[in-house]
Amino acid sequence: MVTKTLNSRPQLLIVEDDLDLSEMISSYFGAQNYDVETVAWASEALKLADTTQFDLMMLDIRLPDMDGFELCRKLREARKTKDTPIIFLTERRDRNDKLQGLELGVVDYITKPFDLQELGLRIRNAISRAAAPSATHKVTDLPEGKIVDEKLADLLKSDKSWALLTFSVPSLPLFREQYGFVAADDVLRALALMVVNAVKETGNADDFVGHIGVSDLLVITSDSAYMEIYDRVFKRITQSREYFYPHKEREKLDQTTDEKHLRFAGGRLPKPHDLPADVAALKTVLLKSSVSD
Repeated sequence: MVTKTLNSRPQLLIVEDDLDLSEMISSYFGAQNYDVETVAWASEALKLADTTQFDLMMLDIRLPDMDGFELCRKLREARKTKDTPIIFLTERRDRNDKLQGLELGVVDYITKPFDLQELGLRIRNAISRAAAPSATHKVTDLPEGKIVDEKLADLLKSDKSWALLTFSVPSLPLFREQYGFVAADDVLRALALMVVNAVKETGNADDFVGHIGVSDLLVITSDSAYMEIYDRVFKRITQSREYFYPHKEREKLDQTTDEKHLRFAGGRLPKPHDLPADVAALKTVLLKSSVSD
């Protein structure tokens, strides 16, 4: 069970085996009205993160029992910490280290020595960005939420001819469990890119692409273009399916594995005569169509 104290103080986890540095950072942020937990071992960090909801975690890369990259990977694979902002604080300045951290989804990479005031501003900004509601999906950068609802509401009032398409990866949770969050995000990002490119190539200037579910994409287009968009997306999925898997898995990939771990689905809905009563009902119809088609 994850717990969070009922106050307005942000909670930080510092994973650093240099006890003097850890104490200095803890004292500074404690004085800045943060609640701070410090540990020296990655195993301690994993246990603590499983029971406490932190607003941000700061990791050293060189730890006694596990490097920071592996710790970050484990935190990203855990449901409770997959979205928690993570900052690397390290002596390592190599470009490849920074790139590896960015691939794991860290929000910042700070090298030692550092300025405490600057570190404080970076942490404050990272927490603010994470807390702010986003109008776009964090993986694909496509609009979602209120923007999609407004588009669908306009459709229900429109007298123009239109069609809706959905593209989904219903097996994405299974794929994520098998191959990790990074690979699963790559799949969703690739699908979004295929859909966006297909719309650009064969759709209209005012077509719309967005999210309506965890792994469900929506296209609003004309009834003259939707079949071409739909066919192009699934043709590209078929051509590139094996590349969705981590490289080490490709050689042993077979049809059984493919269907088990990564299944794509889609739905098509030209403007019907009997429209759903509201946006929520329309979204329900769309989500069902992408699973059952």
